[in-house]
Amino acid sequence: MRILVTGCNGQLGNEIQLLEMTNPQHSYFNTDVAELDITNEAAIESFVNENAIDGIINCAAYTAVDKAEENQALCHLLNAVAPGYLAAAIEKRGGWIIQISTDYVFDGTNHTPYVETDPVCPNSVYGRTKLAGEEAAQKACAKTMIIRTAWLYSQFGNNFVKTMIRLGKEKPELGVIFDQIGTPTYARDLAVAIFEAVNKGIIPDIYHFSNEGVISWYDFTKAIHRIAGINTCHVRPLHTAEYPTPASRPHYSVLDKTKIKHTYGLEIPYWEDSLAECISKL
Repeated sequence: MRILVTGCNGQLGNEIQLLEMTNPQHSYFNTDVAELDITNEAAIESFVNENAIDGIINCAAYTAVDKAEENQALCHLLNAVAPGYLAAAIEKRGGWIIQISTDYVFDGTNHTPYVETDPVCPNSVYGRTKLAGEEAAQKACAKTMIIRTAWLYSQFGNNFVKTMIRLGKEKPELGVIFDQIGTPTYARDLAVAIFEAVNKGIIPDIYHFSNEGVISWYDFTKAIHRIAGINTCHVRPLHTAEYPTPASRPHYSVLDKTKIKHTYGLEIPYWEDSLAECISKL
C-alpha cells in the first residue's frame, strides 16, 4: 500500500517513521505542514491523487490543550475541519483513514473505564474539536478507523515524561495533581497497534488504546523519577483546584481497550514497563 502519514514530526509520527523500517512492504509519504497543509482541501486532494495514496494515518492535530481555549479558530481548523478534508480525498480513491483522537471527548465523570459506546461530552475546546474531527472523518469516508488515546508520551517532542525529568533535576520540590486518574500511552506502543490494524486490514469503527493499568499524574511522576534515578526532588500531591488551568481536564479518563485487543489480537504492555523502555532511550 501507499500510505500518507500526516504530522510526521510529532510524537506519534516519529514513532511511526521508526516502525516503517520494519514494515517495508508499504510505501510511505511522511508529511508535516512544510510538505502538506492539511487545512488546504485542494492541496490534499492533489497530493492524494498524484501519489496514488491507498490509506492515511492522520497524526496531525492542535494538541496545546490550554492554548486551544484562546486559539479556537486554528484548533477547529486543524482538529475538526482537516480530518474531513483528508477523509473525503481518500474516500474518492476507495481508501481508508486512521484518525487519532482523545480521551478528552469524555467529561471524566465515569468511575469505570470508558468504552467506545459511552456518551461523549467534551468540556474543552480541544475535546470538542477532536470529537468534531471524528465525526467529520466518519461522515466523509466509509473506511474510517478512530483510535482514541490518552496521556501520550515518547522519546520525541515535548511531553509530560520529559518535563518531569527536567523539573526533577532542576527543582528541590514539585507539586503534581493526584485527583486526575488515567493511563499513560507510550507512542511507540500506539504505533505498533496502528501497524497491526494496517497489516491485518482496517475494520472501520471507534477504538480505544492506551497502555494497561491505572494511575494519577502524581503516581506517574513518582514512577518517572524512580526509573530515571532522580531522588533529590520531593514530589507532593496537589488537588486540581490548587492548579487551575484554562482548559478543564477529565478527572477520570481510563479507557477500556477490550475492543481493539479482541479485534486485532493485541497484547498491550503495562504502563510502567513501557515507561522504563522510553526512559532508557532518552
